[in-house]
Amino acid sequence: MTATSEIQSMIAAATKAAMRARQRDRVKALRLINAALKQAEIDGRASLADADVLAVLTKMRKQRRDSLEQFTAADREDLAAIERFEIEVIDEFMPQALSAEELEAAVADTIAAVGATGMRDMGRVMGALRDLLAGRADMGEASRLVRAALQP
Repeated sequence: MTATSEIQSMIAAATKAAMRARQRDRVKALRLINAALKQAEIDGRASLADADVLAVLTKMRKQRRDSLEQFTAADREDLAAIERFEIEVIDEFMPQALSAEELEAAVADTIAAVGATGMRDMGRVMGALRDLLAGRADMGEASRLVRAALQP
């Protein structure tokens, strides 16, 4: 028997509850999440820890947001609504997102901790931030803030 992470257990319980409540759309979204997690387990040949599950969920959320932008631009509101719903379901299992102020503070603290002085240190800062923020913030936004702080 494979050990499952706490988040995977929560997703399994939510799937069962949605099945019992006959919530077809929610069951469909949860099954998509389970399928992505299973695929990640197969690819890695190991059980997923919570950090790995968060990485998969973050990737799924980013894919859905990209699709949402495309569908909205193409005026396909029917498909955009499905993507919005799937994002909501994925977000239920993500940690609480940082506010803009908390993200700015985390960036400033990390820059100080790493001792970054210029753009050549951006990789080290982003590496440290990736570990610190794990699923709690948009790394694109974090990158923008780091770039702004490190540029002369």
